Formats: sequence, C-alpha cells, structure tokens
Amino acid sequence: MKATGIVRRIDDLGRVVIPKEIRRTMRIREGDPLEIYTNSDGEVIFKKYSAISEMSENASNVAEVMYKTAGCPVIIFDKDHVVASAGIPKKEAVDCKPSAQLEGIMENRGQYFCPDGSSNNFYPAENLERTAIAALPIISNGDVSGAVAFMTSEEHTEASDLQKSLITAAVRFLSKQLE
Repeated sequence: MKATGIVRRIDDLGRVVIPKEIRRTMRIREGDPLEIYTNSDGEVIFKKYSAISEMSENASNVAEVMYKTAGCPVIIFDKDHVVASAGIPKKEAVDCKPSAQLEGIMENRGQYFCPDGSSNNFYPAENLERTAIAALPIISNGDVSGAVAFMTSEEHTEASDLQKSLITAAVRFLSKQLE
C-alpha cells in the first residue's frame, strides 16, 4: 500500500473527505460507489466498485460470442478499464482505460456507429491503436456502468446491420444482468 502523507479527520457524522488529488488520480467521481474493506491490521480500504467487474465471466462470454458471430474484435469496459475482450491479444487490452471519446459517449448516453471506414477516428481505449466501428454504453437502473465496442479489423471497417443489432443486444443483456 502506498502512503500519501495526507491526513484527514473524521467529522461528527463519521465522514471523511477523500482528497481531490486522490479522487482525480483514481478517477473517483461524485456518486461513484466504493466498497469498504477492513483487514486484521486495522486498515480500512476503499475500493471503487464495478458491477461489471463483478460479472467479468459473463462479460467474457458475451465478448467471445460477439466476436465469433460478427467476426470482429470486441472490448467490454466498465467506467474505468477493460473488463473483457475477444479477438484482441489479452496483453494488448488488459490495462487499457476508456478514452475521452468513449467517456463522452458514456456520459452523454450516446452511441457511435462508423459510417464508412475511411473517416473512422474513434479510438475507444487509451494506449490501443485500434479504432472502433461501433460503441454503446451499458445503462442499468438509469446509471451508466460501462460500454461495449466493436473494433475494426481487416474485413470490417464500418458497422454492418448485423453488428449494430448484435452490439445493441449485448448491451441490453449486460444491462439486464446488472439489475
């Protein structure tokens, strides 16, 4: 565990303020759920909660089915990182975070479908040199939990009707699993 040198007092209601520097570094936003753990050494540990990460096995299965059906790579994100992927080497996608472009889609509850392969400049993941042909947010109980993206491949440079239908179904399935 890394010491920050920051000390905060608990107020009379039992609250403690997480410093802005830590919230920014850890990408903790107002309203984000946190899990609280304790250990035998008397430490209290806060961890960002991700419902999608809790069901990563289901997300991996969904990604694999989408990849086999549509024939192009798939990435499933929670709000902070890649949870599952198929058709992309694991080491390439494992530590990727959503790009500012994908975060905008999630925040605005929008969608992205590539109209044609020559004008595609939508990069859904930081540090990943692949563009997406489609991206949709996962919305459950009115809250955005993550996103699903179909990535470009040699054969697929724009979203087909099949891929549009498949990504929509996958987002709805994952949303239902989170409820």
